Amino acid sequence: MNLSIPYGRQSISQNDIDAVVRVLQSEWITQGPVIDEFEKAVATFCGAEYAVAVNSATSALHIACLALGLGPGDTVWTSPNSFVASANCAMFCGAFVNFVDIDPQTGNLSVENLEQKLVIAESSGNLPKILIPVHFAGQPCEMEDICRLARKYGILVVEDASHAIGARYQNDCVGSCRYSDMTVFSFHPVKILTTGEGGMVLTNNQVHFEKLLRLRNHGITRNQALFVKPSPGPWYYEQLELGFNYRMTDIQAALGLSQLSRLELFLERRNHLAERYNMAFQHLPLTLLSLLPGNYSSWHLYVVRLQLEQIRLSHKEVFEALRSAGIQVNLHYIPIHTQPYYQSQGFSYGDFPNAEQHAREAVSLPIFFELGDTEQAYVIEQLQTILS
Repeated sequence: MNLSIPYGRQSISQNDIDAVVRVLQSEWITQGPVIDEFEKAVATFCGAEYAVAVNSATSALHIACLALGLGPGDTVWTSPNSFVASANCAMFCGAFVNFVDIDPQTGNLSVENLEQKLVIAESSGNLPKILIPVHFAGQPCEMEDICRLARKYGILVVEDASHAIGARYQNDCVGSCRYSDMTVFSFHPVKILTTGEGGMVLTNNQVHFEKLLRLRNHGITRNQALFVKPSPGPWYYEQLELGFNYRMTDIQAALGLSQLSRLELFLERRNHLAERYNMAFQHLPLTLLSLLPGNYSSWHLYVVRLQLEQIRLSHKEVFEALRSAGIQVNLHYIPIHTQPYYQSQGFSYGDFPNAEQHAREAVSLPIFFELGDTEQAYVIEQLQTILS
């Protein structure tokens, strides 16, 4: 079969195209009314009070940390099993970063390891200011327990839900911020829905919301209630702090708003595909990620772990065999603490063994809305053949 199946891909409909064209033909293509409409629609869907759209989830993580007062001398803890942005956001603020090892069954931050690490950190006076749990592959972390520990130790929580828009934890939509101070989404093309590039921060705190709005726009406000000086006229604005140009455009927001109307369809298809994989892989030398009771995953990724002691091929050989068959598998993730930059910051191999073992065995298989049953059957057949 002469084909190439990516591990993830966007789905763009004619309605999406028409929505973008309408904005291109309007008076506003950058900072117009569609951004506000998109923000309110996502906040309503998730059950949050406020949402702030930005140009990437990386930017969203950065301003979320800044809005919570993160700065030099502070520390963020996050998962080593994530994209580097989950840790980089702390470094952008001049803060330190550390990691909490994962639960091998889910790939998410381990509550048990978190609790043990917090006890040690409290005794040494090194508690983090912010904890960033990452909802790996689309499954929510154990947020009730995480929230309980965070409150006990006076820690702020930012959910990195880049994988998890539409996911649910105990019947709450991820993004409701019931168990956190803020939640961050990604709208990159391989994510559940896309704005091309883009991200969003959700919160239930009005003060945080207003600061997020300023931080995405150079630190500028037009809210007269916040002015330091009397306003001389309707043209007036003030820069109250150092912010950034992290704004989303109306073009992107129009695409996101149109995509949001199909979010439930996207989620249903991904869950259907995940269930087909689960059934097909029951008797293969693979370990599947556990879905915790009460969770509904958005299945941004479908990750299997190879039981290498039962397979005559190496991780690399399985990976290369699948790619040779036109299946563009990937690895999620190379543990952040093993990256050269973070090793220059003092981290070493062996620091977080569960995340390292995950990376030695994990393979991300194709899962996306337009993956057809025939294509998925081919992926299953090829993996069965390779592992036989």
